[in-house]
Amino acid sequence: MKLIIAIIQPYKLEEVKEELYKQEVNLITVSEVLGHGRQKGVTEVYRGHKETGNLLRKIRLEIAINDNFVEPAITAIIKGAKTGETGDGKIFVLDLKECVRIRTEERGSVAIG
Repeated sequence: MKLIIAIIQPYKLEEVKEELYKQEVNLITVSEVLGHGRQKGVTEVYRGHKETGNLLRKIRLEIAINDNFVEPAITAIIKGAKTGETGDGKIFVLDLKECVRIRTEERGSVAIG
């Protein structure tokens, strides 16, 4: 079992979800977050001087997934989120030690679905 965390641009969320659904990845959690990577925020010119804002709006996806769906999910996220520009985001894949479905108390890959 793995936990995929993806940080993407907000306007790419619908495209990423569509690509995930095509790969039969339906169980996702979505959060609005703030952050920046290499682009270091927004640069604006104010009275002739460059000013950089600290944080940009991003979307964080969390997907608990069985091992056989990891690569299809990564491919789907890339396909839906990629623009080729700085700020497209990142994907993190972590080992998931345990998953428990509260309603039935099932554990492991069965609990993920």
